[in-house]
Amino acid sequence: MSDALLVQRDGDVVTWTVNRPQTRNAISADEAIDAFVDAVAEVNRDQSVRAVILTGAGSAFSAGGNVKDMAAAVGLFGGAPHQQRVGYREGIQRIPRAMYSLEVPVIAAVNGPAVGAGCDLALMCDVRIASTTAFFAESFVKLGLIPGDGGAWLLPRIVGPARAAEMSLTGDRVDAATALDWGIVSRVVEPDDLLPTARELAARIAANPPIAVRMTKKLLRESSQQTLDQLLELSATMQAAAHHTEDHREAVAAFLEKRPGRFVGR
Repeated sequence: MSDALLVQRDGDVVTWTVNRPQTRNAISADEAIDAFVDAVAEVNRDQSVRAVILTGAGSAFSAGGNVKDMAAAVGLFGGAPHQQRVGYREGIQRIPRAMYSLEVPVIAAVNGPAVGAGCDLALMCDVRIASTTAFFAESFVKLGLIPGDGGAWLLPRIVGPARAAEMSLTGDRVDAATALDWGIVSRVVEPDDLLPTARELAARIAANPPIAVRMTKKLLRESSQQTLDQLLELSATMQAAAHHTEDHREAVAAFLEKRPGRFVGR
């Protein structure tokens, strides 16, 4: 795995740390994009992983695109318009596609600024916890750009169309307290409490039957694109499969015997 994304495992929880503090954890370079795609593929292959935590090294969560590379028109930001279109599709847009395909819940521990594509990276996660020092900015318009990595799809689904429009059309910062009020994050904690809080939440998720957790995440994802009837049909299929798992039988027995369950992912 590239050192652009540090991977640390603690039991059945994996922590990913965007590790480019010299660029405030910009994610527009090929090495960062490849690292995310590879990390998602590895977790999806490993059925023993039950949750992921995503955070940033240093004082920022992620600055998104590297503005110096924009100025120099290099990498993702170079070439003719048709080349840049392909560059986005085969470059940074691989991150939202990969994150959307991640089968286990991912918790964003937003330790500082989450700006542009960095804001969208946080929105790609299932749960977001923010430090009091964090802020969010859908700031593409400030640079004469548009949300090129899925923010226009992600943001309205989280904050609603009106607030998404306000954030996207002004590019203004939303501080942690406002982010909590708007539903961008589920809680705000002091900086020293951020990772412990994320780990405690990940442990609570990981304590549940892992097959049911993965299927629940899948249902939540699909709910944004399907009608109620379609989702009910998918739910019936998944529920039938869940009833036949060993973990379901263990969960029922543990409930009746008033003890913690011992789940093996079968």
